[in-house]
Amino acid sequence: MNRTAFMLRLARPLPALLLLLPLLLDGCGFKPLYGEQEGQTNISAEMKEIYVNNLPERVGQQLRLALQQFMAQDGPENPHKYRLNVIPRISTEAIDIHNDNTAGRQRIVGSAHWMLYSVEEHPRLLAQGDTTTMDGYTSSFEQYFAQTLNAETAFGRVAQTLAAQIAQQVAVWLRTGTNPLIRPAQGPKTYYPIPTAIPNSNNETPMDAGADDAIPAMATGRSSGENDGAP
Repeated sequence: MNRTAFMLRLARPLPALLLLLPLLLDGCGFKPLYGEQEGQTNISAEMKEIYVNNLPERVGQQLRLALQQFMAQDGPENPHKYRLNVIPRISTEAIDIHNDNTAGRQRIVGSAHWMLYSVEEHPRLLAQGDTTTMDGYTSSFEQYFAQTLNAETAFGRVAQTLAAQIAQQVAVWLRTGTNPLIRPAQGPKTYYPIPTAIPNSNNETPMDAGADDAIPAMATGRSSGENDGAP
């Protein structure tokens, strides 16, 4: 028997094994998250009841559209039972710094904190959670249009990933009633003087706020909106 015939003979039982696989997983306690189960909440129908609040800026709009798609899934949404509020945060970091002080790549770090409320006269906070993702794109300063397109595509991927993670966490809560892990509150920020900055009118040296890892933005190339004043 040649090798080809032997492999074909081994492959014959595979379709039957694939059909039996869901039954074996069900016996092990595995349950599909979005599948309909007798006596349990219909997750797909419940997610259609979620209204996603408006989000500012372009990335916020992309995130909201992606969330609406994940919530509606295969049918029109009918949001009358829940309200989802999302607080996204997007930051960029310049990495691969060249000798001429240009960056060869931009890293995008996206995070979001979501809160699910009931729709009633006095809304109740039902669940909340955090999610994060990372993406990036290669800088091409000689082709401005191409770099703009790469940046927009990367930000769109970040929005899609955050939306998918949020939708999954909400679905898990609808199924189990268990809240996802919440990121602990950040402690006091660390500030560093900017050696190349000119003191302001009060003779104060401008300070650069460190990130969550306490590393100054000027040391890593990440963007910082808190370097225009002292703490």
